Amino acid sequence: MDIFLQQIINGLVLGSMYALVALGYTMVYGIINLINFAHGDVLMVGALTSWTIVIALADTGMPGWGLLVISLIGAIICCSALNFVIEKLAYRPLRNAPRLAPLITAMGMSLLLQTLAMIIWKPNPKPYPQLLPIEPYEIGGAVISVTQCMILGLTVVILSALMYLVNRTKLGRAMRATAENPRVAALMGVKPDMVISATFIIGATLAAVAGVMWASNYGTVQHAMGFLPGLKAFTAAVLGGIGNLAGAVVGGLLLGLVEALGAGYLGQLTGGVLGSHYADIFAFIALILVLTLRPSGLLGERVADRA
Repeated sequence: MDIFLQQIINGLVLGSMYALVALGYTMVYGIINLINFAHGDVLMVGALTSWTIVIALADTGMPGWGLLVISLIGAIICCSALNFVIEKLAYRPLRNAPRLAPLITAMGMSLLLQTLAMIIWKPNPKPYPQLLPIEPYEIGGAVISVTQCMILGLTVVILSALMYLVNRTKLGRAMRATAENPRVAALMGVKPDMVISATFIIGATLAAVAGVMWASNYGTVQHAMGFLPGLKAFTAAVLGGIGNLAGAVVGGLLLGLVEALGAGYLGQLTGGVLGSHYADIFAFIALILVLTLRPSGLLGERVADRA
């Protein structure tokens, strides 16, 4: 029972980070039908930017939580500016092009970001300092660290704020109108270019927060760290129903739980043939089953009729 509870906690923490990144995928797809495969590398840039700020300010005597907050703000600013430039220079000129063109451009942008990060920060992995207290809390025989509590709490706050933004604010209404029909929305006074740029900036903010969380939880950063979380988050978005915000959250949490439980029990289930490092197969088996039985994902996609 202790192992089960511990894996549930680990799965919720991991799924929270997947959900934040998956929301970036699903928001962009919902508005312009683009799979931004560079999104995971924006997470990587956020983590490395945070690491740079923390190392630069390490000798100032600032408390760990202060360093974390400042580095998080710096990562959000850097990632937001980066995603704004990417959308303006790489995706906007191809907005009316065949879908294959922006898809290939997104893949190329991902490789470009990884290469630039390798040049700027060097390819070797770097330890991310432990900024919060390391003493864990015990819950029913399982343990949870201060960092993991921070990840869960911050994720709940951010997701709640995002849902309020999309469903209750003027910008959110503009996003939904642009997603339904950008031409008609423009006739009603909405500026589609501004809305799309804002969507990319919001997605970059979520990716930056997830990147700093990932670095804080696992204690290491490198130029290729965004590929696997980005792939898993895309899987989570598809699993929940890409284009649906609630689906991205459900898909992320479900994927994290499946992966964590798989890591905890895979050795027992296979008689020791497969170890915990094969836990990824559970996530993709779940994706295959869901898409086989329900191709639109668990919650489906809210598809708008375009004129």
